[in-house]
Amino acid sequence: MPTFLAVVLGSPIILVVGRIILTTLFWSAGIFGLFNFSSIVSEMEAVVLPAPAAFAVATISVQLLGSFLLIGNFNGWGWIGAGALGVFTLLTIPYGHAFWTFPEPRRTEELHIALEHISVAGGMLMAAIATLK
Repeated sequence: MPTFLAVVLGSPIILVVGRIILTTLFWSAGIFGLFNFSSIVSEMEAVVLPAPAAFAVATISVQLLGSFLLIGNFNGWGWIGAGALGVFTLLTIPYGHAFWTFPEPRRTEELHIALEHISVAGGMLMAAIATLK
């Protein structure tokens, strides 16, 4: 790798910027949820989760706290944030994108979303590893 790139990629500022970019989906959804709580509750009702308001609070909390911990890596706790976001993302597959329950063409659409979620979870795994170094 060229020296210039090694210096840029090794910069702590670039690492924080990368974490901000990686978590954009989560913190932006969490902020949206704070201001549109009833919409999040409706999403929980749509997938027939019990206690939809409690699940909405939990969802928003994981999105915001997980992002905060990963971005800041405070006291080396970034791995907890990355892990929480990764597990949360994987759990959305059976509850929100259960592709195997839909007829075509929606089955394929939901499969693609599920595969994207798996990729995001992989990114969170890599981020968790990076916080330990």
